[in-house]
Amino acid sequence: MENKTKKELSPPVMSPYIFTILLLGFGLWCFWDGWITTDPEMRKHATFNQVLSAILLPWGIYDFFKLRKKQKQKREAENK
Repeated sequence: MENKTKKELSPPVMSPYIFTILLLGFGLWCFWDGWITTDPEMRKHATFNQVLSAILLPWGIYDFFKLRKKQKQKREAENK
């Protein structure tokens, strides 16, 4: 037990892309319900879903590229 390194004893790390995946998933869901669906029951909520999709989808795309850039910089710093 004493020979184990800190990495072996640390808890699992969650992916940094979880928040991005949730943003894009909810954004796509709202896009579907706001713009594409033909369900008359969902037409009552169409404006809400249209606005939410217009917010969540660009935010998710921005977050994806921001994380990718940050991970690239981290890899380059580790290689130096």
